[in-house]
Amino acid sequence: MSIVTILWVAVAVAVVLASAIGYVLLRRRRQGLRRRRQGLRRRFGPEYERTLNEQDSRGEAEQELRAREKHFATLDITPLAPASRQAYAQQWAKLQERFVDAPGPAVTEADELVITVMAERGYPTEDFEQQLADLSVVHGRTLHHYRQAHEISRRVAPGETSTEDLRQAMVHYRVLFEELLDDGDEHHPQPAEAREKEPALTDLRSA
Repeated sequence: MSIVTILWVAVAVAVVLASAIGYVLLRRRRQGLRRRRQGLRRRFGPEYERTLNEQDSRGEAEQELRAREKHFATLDITPLAPASRQAYAQQWAKLQERFVDAPGPAVTEADELVITVMAERGYPTEDFEQQLADLSVVHGRTLHHYRQAHEISRRVAPGETSTEDLRQAMVHYRVLFEELLDDGDEHHPQPAEAREKEPALTDLRSA
């Protein structure tokens, strides 16, 4: 076999090997992207699709969600102490009682109470859009409740809401409120007797 032939064989082998390596690397990259995409879908739930619809491309949407994760990692989010959890649950029960006679003020106070709980947990509360971004990392599956409640609450002062609107707002607020109270229990479990003493969060769906 001539030297030229050997060189051509070597080049051909090198090309085949390079193609094979390139294929493997590309496949691994695609698998990595697929895993990261699935992870974002699981973590953000409906927020994934919402962000996708708001951005020009899937890449930009996923970049936005990863940026939220990075920002969230810088926050010192902590579960509530049992005493705080019980006190807030009592405040919510009183708000629901107040709703019967003063639904508008009760909804406004519910919005304020949710923000107060967020602040104690360690969430920034100065900007509503930032609130949504930070909450979406952990509460993405129920965040639409907070959006709807906030939108109704915004219309309370101008008198643009019906009693049914206000009732819906309380129901929506309660979803996030309960999550904020309970989040972290799996790491800080309470004794069963302590949970039994906590006031129940009354259901407003039939109020």
